Formats: sequence, structure tokens, C-alpha cells
Amino acid sequence: MDKKNFREFGNLSEHAEVSPKEILSVKSIGKNLFKTKNPDEMIERADKSSLKKTLGAFDLVILGVGCVIGSGIFTVVGVAAAGGAETTGAGPALIISMVLASLACIFSAMCYSEFATMIPVAGSAYLYTYATMGEFFAWVIGWVLLLEYTVGYIAVATAWTGYFFEFLRGFSKYLPEYITNPPLWLIHDYKTASQIMTSQGLDPATNVPHIFNIPISLNAPAIVITLIIMMFLIRGIKESTKMAGALVVVKLTVIGLFLVTGAFYIKPENWIGTGGNWWQTFAPNGFSGIFMGAFIIFFAYIGFDAIATAAEETKDPQKNLPIGIIGTLGVCTVVYVLVALVLTGICPIDKIDIQAPVASAITAVGQGWVAGLISIGALTGLTSVLLVMMLAATRTALAMSRDGFLPKILKTIHPKYNTPHVLTVLVTIICIIGTTFLSLSTSAELCNFGTFTSFIIVCVAVLILRKKDPNRPRPYKVPFSPWFPLMGIICCGGLMLHSMKSLTTSKILFPLWIILGIIIYFSYGYKKLRENNCGDEE
Repeated sequence: MDKKNFREFGNLSEHAEVSPKEILSVKSIGKNLFKTKNPDEMIERADKSSLKKTLGAFDLVILGVGCVIGSGIFTVVGVAAAGGAETTGAGPALIISMVLASLACIFSAMCYSEFATMIPVAGSAYLYTYATMGEFFAWVIGWVLLLEYTVGYIAVATAWTGYFFEFLRGFSKYLPEYITNPPLWLIHDYKTASQIMTSQGLDPATNVPHIFNIPISLNAPAIVITLIIMMFLIRGIKESTKMAGALVVVKLTVIGLFLVTGAFYIKPENWIGTGGNWWQTFAPNGFSGIFMGAFIIFFAYIGFDAIATAAEETKDPQKNLPIGIIGTLGVCTVVYVLVALVLTGICPIDKIDIQAPVASAITAVGQGWVAGLISIGALTGLTSVLLVMMLAATRTALAMSRDGFLPKILKTIHPKYNTPHVLTVLVTIICIIGTTFLSLSTSAELCNFGTFTSFIIVCVAVLILRKKDPNRPRPYKVPFSPWFPLMGIICCGGLMLHSMKSLTTSKILFPLWIILGIIIYFSYGYKKLRENNCGDEE
């Protein structure tokens, strides 16, 4: 690797000692905001503990399918098709939404591939940004990733509750009513519980318990599974390739069962109606609904970037990594389109259950035993996703605390289990609070905002590094640059901007999260980083 090129990249990786008086000076701030980590040092550290390069293109596709097919297809497909409290649904035209979402993914995935092959270190957008755009943008993207993982966890935990009760309802003849059909305020956030009660002609003011005029509504099952996940993560978890492969088989088997069974109950009129205006039935909210559906269903594609982080273990990454990424997106898009076709074909849009759409649709056609199997498979898949999302949130925060952005106590390691137990408990508390206040749709929307932002920054970083360091060896290069990175920026940014026309809660919460992150950076992280000379160490 040519170390000189990175040192010439704005001379940003050279760090100097600064006095306390200089820490917050305008000149010092302007210089330090764009200090980068030295990628050559990252690669050297990776080489010391490098893993065997054993993954081929097929292996990467299997890995990608295992990451991507999971939470989204069992959760937000219902919201994307039928709409939510603040969103319009795409209807059967959801199949078009899925293609649009996959296109946005492909352009961004190519940019991830360029970084992964150029800096073959197991990392994420946080490391790529730190290596190219500097300290401030690395903090922002790390802060955004924390949002993505935590609210993504909340969305999946909410869906987990839905499938858990779909499973329990299969034993309604043997279990008491208060277990299979508990009060709404005990299994939903207040907003969702109020909406369901209102649709049933019930008054939330009298049917939801209050303490000091404060409504008490919480997702108890989500809280319980979150505490269980926390205990597993604190004790430590050893994941094997066999287990990952088994989960992929379970997920695909469950989806295949849904497709085969549901195909016998499809009614074409649910797609195109019975009158002459087929478009009205196919796309009840027109192109606005299609674009909003693409924004929502994008949640189902989250996870493909994990393939890029496997570059260190990939044989011939220049060839196999792009095949793995694009192959994964192709396979998942086909599966998603088939699921959308069957779901909207057997269940009218206004009858889709947004919490457990796949299982409830099969139940509605009288195949309760199939719904039970689907719920078991969904619970298995969703539980593994919950584990990975909380793990990703804690490890991202751990990396940021080690870099000096967050308090030292957060990087404390448990003396017996060798895990970041303080961070794990903190993330657990945040997730529990989130399941109490955020609905599935709002959580998915916030998660998408975070993901789109990270994708855009990675696309921008590719363009910047092409300009600043054109001679850097790139085993894989994004084709048709700058057009493909620009298309990634346009697709992700366009879907974000379009969604803001109808969203209210999430489009306010996301900027507030960014502002909060910037305040924390300048009031704590920036100063601590200088005082601890973390930048010098990097």
C-alpha cells in the first residue's frame, strides 16, 4: 500500500499536540474537524489478525441473503403496501417500489464495494468516512448509525410482538383469553394502541390506564425479549457459519411455504379490480404511494452492506464482491416481489395487518396451521436480527468511545465475560424506552433516514477520494464514475425528500437527532478527543 498518497490527502492524518487554550480556537477547530485516520494503519492492524480468504461469490450471496431477508419482509411489507398513520401505501404496485428500492441499493453498494476492496478492513461507513472525510463527518455518520441500529431494533422488536401473538393464537383453544388476546395497552405503544381502539369504536381515554393523567401503554413482550437479548450479549455469543446457514434455510423455507400456500388463494381482482380502471386498484395512491412504498420497503434491504465488510475474507474481492452484492440484491428483490404479489393477491389492502402481515394473511384464508409455522420461522429470524442489531449498536458505540468521542466508562469491558456490558445495558434501556413511544412505522422511517444518510455519505466519499487521491490502488472501481455515485446520491436523497411531504413525526425526530449529535460533539467529543490526544494515536 502506498502510504504517501494518504499522507498527501490534505495532510489530514498528521496530528500535532495542542494546548488547552488552542483546543477551541477557530483555527484549531477548522484544522481538526477534517483530520482522518490513516487507512494504511487500519490495514496493517487487520493484516496482523487477518482472517483466511475463503469466501467466494456464492458464499457472499448466501451471506447477503441471510442478512437481508429477515426483518423487513416480515415487518414493513404490510406498512409499505397498506400505508401507516403518516404514510400512503403503494398497494399491489409495491412490486415497483421494491425494484426502485433495489436500484437505490445497487448504486450505493458499488460505492461500498470500492471502499471495501481498497481498505479491506472489517468495518463500516464509520471507518470509511473517518479515513476519507475526517473526524467530524465520522462522528456524524457514527451517530447516524447508532440511530439506524437502535430504531431498527425497535421496529423489529415491535414486529416480534405481532408474530409472537400470531403464534399464541394458534393455541387459543388451550390457552386463556388474557394470554392470547391481552389488552392493547399491554402490547402496543400508546399511539398504535389508540389507533386500534379508535378503529374498534373504543375510547382510548377510558380503555388505557392512566397514572397522574399520563396514559400507560407499553409493549411488554418487546421489553421482555430485549432483556433476554441483553443478557445473551453480556455473557457473550459465539456465532458459527452453520448456524447462519441454518437461519437462512429457515427463513427461505418459511417464505416458500407462504408463497406455495398463498398462491392457491390469490384473487386477481385484488390486484386490478373488477372495473375498467385497473390502475386505481393496482396503485391506489398513484406514483406518490409507489415512491413512499419504496422509502418504507427500503428497510427490508438493510443489511446488504454487511457483505462489503467481508472483503478481508473474500477470495478475489475485485471479482467476487460485486457479484455477491448485486447477486444478493437480485435474489432478494425476486423473493420480495413474489411475497408482495401473493400478499396483495390474497388479502385486500385494507385488511392487511401491518404488524404481522405474512402470518395474518394466511390465517385470513383459513390456513391457521401454516400461519403458526410462519410465525415460528418469523420469530426465529426476527430474534436473530434483534441480536445482530443490538450487537451492531453496541459495537459502533464502542468504536466511537475508543476513538474518544464518548465517555471512557462506555468502553468498560466486563471482567468475566469480556463484553462491553455498560454499553449493552445503556443500549437496552434506550431500546426499551423506544418500544414504549415509537410505533413500527415511525421506527422503520427513522431507520431508513439513517440508512439513506450513510449511503449518501459513502457515495460522496467515493467522489471526494477519486478527486483527492486518484492514484490510490482500487481493486474494484465503481463503473461510470461519477455518474453511478451521483445516481446513488440522487436515488437515496430523492426518496428521502419525497417521503418528507407526508411524514410528520420521523422527519422532525431525525433532524433533532442530528442536531443533538452535533451538540454532543462540540460540547464533549471534540474537546475530549483533543485532551486525550486520541487523534494523535490514530
